[in-house]
Amino acid sequence: MKKRIVFLSVCIVFAALSLAWAADVNGKWIAQVPARDGQTRETTFTFKVEDGKLTGTVSGRQGDTPISDGKIDGDNISFSRTINAQGNSIKINYKGKVSGDEIKFTVTRDGGDQPPQEFTAKRAK
Repeated sequence: MKKRIVFLSVCIVFAALSLAWAADVNGKWIAQVPARDGQTRETTFTFKVEDGKLTGTVSGRQGDTPISDGKIDGDNISFSRTINAQGNSIKINYKGKVSGDEIKFTVTRDGGDQPPQEFTAKRAK
């Protein structure tokens, strides 16, 4: 029984430390995101981290879209959002690495044959 209590205590400490080491992504981030037509589109990401859960929105030409499946683990961030394009629902997956006031993102689309896109978001000042 004592071993189990010690093990659970160690797990709780490590869980608390991992939350404490999570990068601070709260607030607004702005990126120039490459579009299919070769242009870039300004996109605003608004993030909130609470109790280790990432929530927020992505704002661009199609308005505000809530994010889902948001996670933050140290300096790694991931989430998805679903958009409607010509009557089709498309899930877009974001994975990023936080470094100071920048997040380097790689974006993929479910069910698509498009290559991943990369771009960098910068913290709004």
